Amino acid sequence: MLLEHRRLRFLTGLLVLLQSGSYVSSAEPEQDSRPNFVLMMVDDLGIGDVGCYGNHTIRTPNIDRLAADGVKLTQHLAAAPLCTPSRTAFMTGRYALRAGLGSTGRVQVILFLAGSGGLLPNETTFAKLLQKQGYATGIVGKWHLGVNCESRNDHCHHPNNHGFDFFYGLPFTLFSDCKPGAGKGVLVDVQETLRQTFMLLTLGFLSLLAVRAAGLLRISRKLLLFLAALSLLSFAVWFVPFELLRTWNCIIMRNGEVLEQPMKLETLNARLMSEAQRFVERHRDRPFLLFLSLAHVHTPLFESKGFAGKSKHGLYGDNVEEADWMIGRMVETIERHGLSEKTLMYFTSDHGGHIEEGPKGGWNGIYRGGKAMGGWEGGIRVPGIFRWPGRLTPGREVAEPTSLMDVFPTVVKLAGGALPEDRILDGRDLMPLLEARTNRSEHEFMFHYCGMYLNAVRWHPADSESIFKVHFFTPNFSPAGAVGCYDINICLCHGAFVTYHRPPLVFDLSRDPSESRPLAPDTEPRFSEVLERVERAVTEHRRTLEPVEKQLSWEKVLWKPWLQPCCGIFPFCSCEEDTDTEDTQYTH
Repeated sequence: MLLEHRRLRFLTGLLVLLQSGSYVSSAEPEQDSRPNFVLMMVDDLGIGDVGCYGNHTIRTPNIDRLAADGVKLTQHLAAAPLCTPSRTAFMTGRYALRAGLGSTGRVQVILFLAGSGGLLPNETTFAKLLQKQGYATGIVGKWHLGVNCESRNDHCHHPNNHGFDFFYGLPFTLFSDCKPGAGKGVLVDVQETLRQTFMLLTLGFLSLLAVRAAGLLRISRKLLLFLAALSLLSFAVWFVPFELLRTWNCIIMRNGEVLEQPMKLETLNARLMSEAQRFVERHRDRPFLLFLSLAHVHTPLFESKGFAGKSKHGLYGDNVEEADWMIGRMVETIERHGLSEKTLMYFTSDHGGHIEEGPKGGWNGIYRGGKAMGGWEGGIRVPGIFRWPGRLTPGREVAEPTSLMDVFPTVVKLAGGALPEDRILDGRDLMPLLEARTNRSEHEFMFHYCGMYLNAVRWHPADSESIFKVHFFTPNFSPAGAVGCYDINICLCHGAFVTYHRPPLVFDLSRDPSESRPLAPDTEPRFSEVLERVERAVTEHRRTLEPVEKQLSWEKVLWKPWLQPCCGIFPFCSCEEDTDTEDTQYTH
């Protein structure tokens, strides 16, 4: 009996083991349900340049298809009308002045790659949080949020230090200096003053030297040496940072390595496209986030083979159509790898078009103003398209106020991450709006900054469809009668460059999106209520602001040779990226 009992126990255990093994072997590996993210941002694109937002002459079929397949936002807003602060807000989900990247004066963006200002290491980007969730994270294209703090290779502001495993592209941005023959784009009047100072000092030195040589006057050698040294110093202060600006600013990096200095624009877009596609191919079997930050359509404009002369709007239109082609290629890459239903794709611009550039700049449709014009709609209202087949209903439009800052909480929550609790977030999760689970934006108030200065406030009352906009000051356009700051090429936010309004200008964007008819107490019953409610909101908002080190001060933005990224032995920085023909050529 004992032996039979032991045999029974053995057979029972064996049966359980076999059943367990059968279950384990037949079970499929658990699928990761978290989505991929492809965030695509064009530089300086006007909302009026895109077909699905009303343009009928520039061809943007790929962006239009993205909107038809997804959800189009019609009141999508940049948190600033310029690159550096807008991208700061996008990356962090917070107004740029919270990170010290708002301007109090003339310098409104990072001007030198070798400046020490930038996105501080203690800031939290959506890439950092997704990296913690096991995502592969990459940025291809423009950064413009700084590189170094104290030494050439500390990379404190670099994308790799802000949650991106991979970076390929422009750590700076495109300026006129990047294209030979396109002119100058950085502190042009300062450059001219320094050049003239050098010429005057040199002329003075040579004149005194000639007078001394002719025996007309007794001039001490010490004075001549002093003037010679002063002349050499003025030459260095002018020529080295400014005349060599293409070498210092216009470079290509892969992670922390400088690949090309200065960069070749002819093949830039093809290389960006190739790197973006390769990133997707490398990480298609795991969750990934790719930020494709196009160099288009910031001036200087490209002349790319296959696109030149194809548009009805000259070189600018050619550039928009090439950008559209790149967006289409990115969508095709996702579809080719069978990732469409696992990937949330997003398309936008960092702010409105630069209308002072004339035919080289963007068009902002019916909206007033443009790039660098504070809170005018033309500078901050941008395309906003989300595509996610199987999750988002195609062809929907959302007219509620939304922000580029909303991307931060949206992607972090979808990735299973936790939003930071140690700081104020200004962005809101967009998924309830995108999925039609609500028809109201969480943004009752939105604050529009011009540099560090609160320029305008948007109020969407809970009991109304109206969207009121209050402007405290507006830029002074020049020359008289113009609709932009053509005399200085870009509007400023302080002093004599603006006009304060008392009482403030009030518009109802739901009835007057062009901001052409200011309201008054006799035309708007809620006029006084609007001003009173906005004033209270501003007071509450300002209580949330904390002091932070300014990153756009003169001390931070000016060129520092010891911070200059260099692919050789400084100052002899020169290299060219090795590329295959296949990588650098593409056809329309």
